[in-house]
Amino acid sequence: MNHVDYHHLDHVKEQQKSKKTLWITLFLTLFFTIVEIVGGLLSNSLALLSDSAHMISDVIALGLSMTAIYMATRKPNKKYTFGFLRFEIIASFLNGLALAVIAIGIAIEGINRMIHPQDVDLGLMLTIASIGLIVNIVLTIVLSRSTKEEDNLNVKSALWHFIGDLLSSVGVIASAILIYFTGYYLFDPLISMVIGAIIFMGGFKIIRESLAVLMESVPEQFDLDQVRADLASVEGVYDVHELHLWAVSTEHYSLTAHVFVREDIQPYCVILGINHLLKTKYGIEHSTIQIEHPMILDHGEYGKQFLLPQA
Repeated sequence: MNHVDYHHLDHVKEQQKSKKTLWITLFLTLFFTIVEIVGGLLSNSLALLSDSAHMISDVIALGLSMTAIYMATRKPNKKYTFGFLRFEIIASFLNGLALAVIAIGIAIEGINRMIHPQDVDLGLMLTIASIGLIVNIVLTIVLSRSTKEEDNLNVKSALWHFIGDLLSSVGVIASAILIYFTGYYLFDPLISMVIGAIIFMGGFKIIRESLAVLMESVPEQFDLDQVRADLASVEGVYDVHELHLWAVSTEHYSLTAHVFVREDIQPYCVILGINHLLKTKYGIEHSTIQIEHPMILDHGEYGKQFLLPQA
């Protein structure tokens, strides 16, 4: 007979809205990437070609995000007992890292273009950039609405890619207009470097948020001292230790704790009370509570204070 590791939570994440949104953005991005590559080659616009390289990275990032969403729907098994939810965070981290690398690349290319300015077909450059602006506005709005309906760090990282694209399109248009009226090609690299700085800040934010999850730090919305105090207020509990609280992925939290309980109280009642508190007050549905007594389990000097009669 095969052993079944029963999970009262599926450890899966159904994200229909995010899935539909990413499919739409993936197809539109792939289409416009081809348009921008052709336009960049025909106009000899390094700005457009650089932006198309950014768009290619967006296609890869969206593909990674789609993979993460489908992985998150897979159920746990005997090896991956938490399922594949964490892949969403790994994808977010890689996307954030890609944004930072792209931003550095834009800065380097901007310096290079300041040293070696090039002539471009401003008309074609402006036309392609204008189309790109419209496409990126639509995609940014679509992704922004999706993040409001489903909290997903993975989609947020994709959104930052398109905010970067949106700014790039604005930058290319502004560059073309300024170059046309002034004749100074210096505006192109200057605006590109400002855009790069904004993209870097977005990438850094995504890296920081995803790294916090990967390091299993306490999520920002929780005060661990307050959680400890609330657990200690449950009837029968007189100490809480070995308390750990972390996020498996966005909106999926886990908590473990060891608690000393009075001998005259039913341990199951204590666990029931703690689980009810965690679910109703904090939205934490996955918790593991270990009931202990210092007389049975040695806790060294720490445990000796609880061997005294409890009030």
